[in-house]
Amino acid sequence: MGTEAARALLERAGRVTLQTGNLLNWGCLRKKCPATPSEEVRDCIQKTLTEWSSKIGQDQNQETLEVLECTVAQAIEKINPEERDELKVSACSALGVAQLDSVIIAPPPVEDGTNLSLEYLQPYWKELENLVQNKKIVAIGTSDLDKMLLEQLYLWAQVKPSSNQVNLASCCVMPPDLTAFAKEFDIQLLTHNDPKELLCEASFQEVLQESIQNVKANEWIPLWLLRYSVIVKSRGIIKSKGYIIQAKRNAS
Repeated sequence: MGTEAARALLERAGRVTLQTGNLLNWGCLRKKCPATPSEEVRDCIQKTLTEWSSKIGQDQNQETLEVLECTVAQAIEKINPEERDELKVSACSALGVAQLDSVIIAPPPVEDGTNLSLEYLQPYWKELENLVQNKKIVAIGTSDLDKMLLEQLYLWAQVKPSSNQVNLASCCVMPPDLTAFAKEFDIQLLTHNDPKELLCEASFQEVLQESIQNVKANEWIPLWLLRYSVIVKSRGIIKSKGYIIQAKRNAS
């Protein structure tokens, strides 16, 4: 009955927000180490949806929420200002804090043949600057920017990037020009191994279909994905980590 109830709720909701909770408390993930970041995201979505659907009550007369929250205590496409604010609120609520120490943005993938540009980044960066000015975030950073684009962003931005992540798959050694620029302007260079698209539309629909039988998975499109970590200062110990994902339903 839980799966049927979950499917019925999804068919009436306009959006769904998934919060994984602290992954460090998940015994199954400790036993099975995901091979890639994308696999970890898929596993988290599947477990969250499966546990949520199993706990749904049989009362189908309850009020239907426009945004359905599925919880177990890398933006993906362009999102509007209201959705960006909701992303921030979701992060702070999940962590139980009023301010985030650092936020690194990974812009949505650009279309084939299109280069990432400053104009493409500006709307996202302005939102981050507003959050810094409103004391919701302390420091903001970027991901996968080369020296030219990082310099353009630095010269244009009111709130300067404090860090830039570089994908290990694209370079084994940090580019000398990027290293020199980052050193001159005190920008921390970090590394990561995430794919360009951490969660694509097809992958999300596939795991949704696997988790809740007969759901109209093709109607659901992921909007944004936020990955967070809580680190004990001065000790470098990860206290908590998890994901928050929001998707919308495009019913024809």
